[in-house]
Amino acid sequence: MAGTVMLVANPVAGGGRAARLGSEAARQLARAGIPCELVHPTSAADTRAVVAQALGEQPRAVVACGGDGTVHAVVQELVGTATPLVVLPGGSGDDIAASLGFASGPADRTVTGLVSVVAAGRTRPVDVGVVETADGVVEVFLAVLSTGFDSSVNERANRMARLRGQRYNVAMLRELASFRPLPYRVVVDGVVHEGEGMLVSVGNGPRFGGGMLVCPDARLDDGELDLTWLGAISIPAFLGVFPRVFKGTHVTHPAVRVLRGCVLEIDAPGQVAYADGERIGPLPIAVSVRPGALQVLEGWAGPTS
Repeated sequence: MAGTVMLVANPVAGGGRAARLGSEAARQLARAGIPCELVHPTSAADTRAVVAQALGEQPRAVVACGGDGTVHAVVQELVGTATPLVVLPGGSGDDIAASLGFASGPADRTVTGLVSVVAAGRTRPVDVGVVETADGVVEVFLAVLSTGFDSSVNERANRMARLRGQRYNVAMLRELASFRPLPYRVVVDGVVHEGEGMLVSVGNGPRFGGGMLVCPDARLDDGELDLTWLGAISIPAFLGVFPRVFKGTHVTHPAVRVLRGCVLEIDAPGQVAYADGERIGPLPIAVSVRPGALQVLEGWAGPTS
């Protein structure tokens, strides 16, 4: 596999869009004289296994073709290696792809962009967040780690599989009816902060949830993490603040605090952390940053963070 580009295409992401993009990318790379191998792993564990095996052959790059979940699984194996990541956005949200500069668009333009950046081979280092639970689960993340309302909605949605595409919206409505502010204890670089919160999110990058700029000033190469803390507010007030997250202007609301640091601890009763949209585990958690731990090829649209 030396010099070979590994295409990791999620067969179900984007309703099959990722698989189609992967196939077209394989054809276009071969046409450009760039050796490639296309694989279709069926789970996150399978994704990690095939990437780990491929790394032994020193591939030219690994392309994560899918959504944020696919990228998250691939990155677990790439961190700390010299093999660069490329993202071919084919999911529903593609927040990591957007933050790294891999713009989504028409299939032909996206695949053409992929071939050009692989051929150019210009890399840059980016930071990763590291989260560790009390029971020893350790994972890295590129975008946002969430606790509170958003993670509670995810927990509820994951129990509603029969609703398929509508489950997140239904889960959000049901969670709004019962969710109450939580007592949080947050430690940022040794400084303790306590108080109630609707949510506490940690951003290595700025966005999650399909374009929500929950940590709008977070940058993937600044060596720090941004923490956004929405304090105790009523449900009507929460609904009023929520639309502002898509422009990042929610951080000017008086109920929002923004903290920044390198080593964090977060605890709140009965809460579960999600990172890059993937379930990590229950709080308490420790979160830190590893500066420059991941190599990424320059995106065709340029980095947005």
